[in-house]
Amino acid sequence: MTATTTTSAVTVPARGVKAFPLAAGQHLRITDQEGGQVGDLFVYRTDDPGEYLSASHTRAATSRLFPAVGQQFVTNLRRPVLTLAEDTSPGRHDMLIAACDAERYRALGVPRHASCAQNLVDALAAHGIHTDTIPQPVNVFMDVRVDADQLVRRPASTRPGDSITFTAVVDCLAVLSACPQDLAPVNDGDPTPLSVTVFSDGPAGA
Repeated sequence: MTATTTTSAVTVPARGVKAFPLAAGQHLRITDQEGGQVGDLFVYRTDDPGEYLSASHTRAATSRLFPAVGQQFVTNLRRPVLTLAEDTSPGRHDMLIAACDAERYRALGVPRHASCAQNLVDALAAHGIHTDTIPQPVNVFMDVRVDADQLVRRPASTRPGDSITFTAVVDCLAVLSACPQDLAPVNDGDPTPLSVTVFSDGPAGA
């Protein structure tokens, strides 16, 4: 029998970002506080920030467009980094759409706008990591449908309190951006906060 050691939930504010160091075996639970909010999840190996979770390599490894409970996510070197352990949401999570960035918002006519790409750069810099590469993230709670040869973006269908839980396969740094997109329908036009809890399983009575 195991007991659970839990850290306090941390709020990732609407349009904001936070980073979470994880040891192998620890769990990362992302909860949609108000419902309808997308989070861009990026993950870097602690021992080599040049190795990171890759949505495209994960699709190749799983032969799936979208993730399912029990599957592993792999890095750009095709090695496991996370496992999808539990999902209480409707189960819509995207691995096809790139992170929003400054060029995306310039194209939409808003040149000064928060973005998941800049959020990632800022969060990594706070941990002494500098990069010009923005990996394609796992967009948790993002509802993207494939209709013939079209990608259809829908508002996230999560309800308040819905969550998704990942387990770290290796020591890593997870970065979560509460997507600031308010010009496309993915957050239903109104970004809201997410919360994150990191917890570990340990011996009974721990």
